[in-house]
Amino acid sequence: MRLKVDQQADALYLPLGEAPASRSEEVSPGIVADYDEQDRVVGIEMLCLSKQAPGTETRRLLFESVPQAS
Repeated sequence: MRLKVDQQADALYLPLGEAPASRSEEVSPGIVADYDEQDRVVGIEMLCLSKQAPGTETRRLLFESVPQAS
């Protein structure tokens, strides 16, 4: 899985699988969810990234796994 940042489009895309999207829906202002044929979320896009997350240094984004509760 690879986080994709498009500086020119000012957007961030997080693919959640390999399946192609068959439809998209804006679930919140500037947040678009992509769905596959079985209505599973396969990607999430954040539009207007600089306004949605001002001050975010996209080149320094890190992922952190949260430990599972026992």
